[in-house]
Amino acid sequence: MAVDKSNWVVGKILAEQARARADTPFIQYEDGAPLTYAEAHAAANRVGNGFARAGVGFGEHVVTMLHNRLEFLWSWIGLSRIGAVQVAVNTAYKGRFLTHVLTNCGARIAVAEPEFLPWLAEVEDTAPDLEIVYVPADLAAIDIPAFKRVEVRPFDEIAAGPPDDIDTEVSYRDIGMIMYTSGTTGPSKGVLMPHGHLYLFAESVRLHLGLSAEDRYYICMPLFHAQGILMQFYGTLLAGGSAVLAKQFRASTWMDDIRKHQATVANLLGVMNDFVLHQPAKPEDRDNALRILCAVPVTDDTMTALRDRFRIPKFAELFGMTECNLPVHRPLDAPDEAGCSGKVWDEYFEVIVANPDTDEELPTGEVGEILVRPKEPFCFMQGYNGMPDRTVETWRNFWFHTGDAGRFDDRGYLWYIDRIKDTIRRRGENISSYEVEAVLLEHPAVAEAAAVAVKADEGGEDEVLACIVLESGADRPTPEALLDFCIPRMPYFAVPRYIDFIDEVPKTPTQKIQKNKLRDRGLSAAAWDREAVGYKVRR
Repeated sequence: MAVDKSNWVVGKILAEQARARADTPFIQYEDGAPLTYAEAHAAANRVGNGFARAGVGFGEHVVTMLHNRLEFLWSWIGLSRIGAVQVAVNTAYKGRFLTHVLTNCGARIAVAEPEFLPWLAEVEDTAPDLEIVYVPADLAAIDIPAFKRVEVRPFDEIAAGPPDDIDTEVSYRDIGMIMYTSGTTGPSKGVLMPHGHLYLFAESVRLHLGLSAEDRYYICMPLFHAQGILMQFYGTLLAGGSAVLAKQFRASTWMDDIRKHQATVANLLGVMNDFVLHQPAKPEDRDNALRILCAVPVTDDTMTALRDRFRIPKFAELFGMTECNLPVHRPLDAPDEAGCSGKVWDEYFEVIVANPDTDEELPTGEVGEILVRPKEPFCFMQGYNGMPDRTVETWRNFWFHTGDAGRFDDRGYLWYIDRIKDTIRRRGENISSYEVEAVLLEHPAVAEAAAVAVKADEGGEDEVLACIVLESGADRPTPEALLDFCIPRMPYFAVPRYIDFIDEVPKTPTQKIQKNKLRDRGLSAAAWDREAVGYKVRR
């Protein structure tokens, strides 16, 4: 029987909830006053009408480069109301990283924090499509860099649209968002996410975490990631619950905020677990209302430490990606097993573990690449924006290739093992080794560069090791000088921790860099560590 997806559009969902729960508190920013469902509905309508009045058309891409704030939410929902597409940009992107996103999506309009205006001004010449940047601030109170042609205007002009309902018909088949996920052998890829895909992210969390109207979600993940905007915010919207939106994750006040706001659900990602546990213990740590914590990934020791310290009764794990949704979740009634992602959500997805060289399914228990495909149309990414070759490559043999290694046990539970691709994951961010190398190669003294992951001391996550071959006859720069060169040109989280000057980069007979050999070698005795010498990288 066909699934009725006609209302699987975020604007329609908010309109329905505003009718059913008009005066129910819905979303609160930091310590501000909570907005009801009806107030949120009106705010999103104003922004949608404001964008339409500014000439944004159906299917047009609009960049948002914002911290967690209510304007991010109203921009997404408002744009979806008129059939336009939010392009959610990582707030650390600058230089060639930012240029690539702007040119790939072709956005004419952006909404950005005042602090990001200098970064946009620096890439203005390489982003010819950009015309207007709306800023959620009093323009008279901020320093605006000297743009040559891009116009800077107050976001209040957009937010001043009428609160009237918008009658543009938007379908679950239409693209509702583009998120950029880091590439490995090329630039970041813009994931084309239809509304059906976005909805299913939220529905998976609502179902598998058992969200209800009684829940209060604490959201500190960035909204430009699927965790913050889709799993947490949209999941809350579907459940009819309430949420507290924090500007950012703060380990020192994480549990204090959860306690203060009486949150019942929260998420931690990767090394965030360790950051929280490294905070000084407090007598009131166990005084909280959390009923479940979604912590991905988590070790036995970490899960035990979190449970004992904060009296957390239940842990949730899952497996998913921006491209393929959340096809695996641990059932609510399953025991908490660290590293076990759970069972396949087989109503909507097929998942196998396959030989990464042949794509042939492996027997239970054997480790291979996790491959996914949807059962329901428009509940999966529709490709990479402007990159048909990368789309076909990722979808070879009619399976989406996650690049992650895993295994199934005899119960049909999937266990995540590690990554197969060259993506580096640091502090919850995916880093394109290609883009790190591209910046390093801009330095006049660098002939070759290879960026690889090495394990951090804490949390089992990655740190970036840059292996550098110098130009013949070039003066050897100090590691500090090399990082001084990198910092203005890449996100803070992508700046290498380790620098190793080497004589040659290992290659195959066809001159392909053998990064596996560099990874296997790890840190040499000569590798320079910026943390060991106190070199600081600021955001």
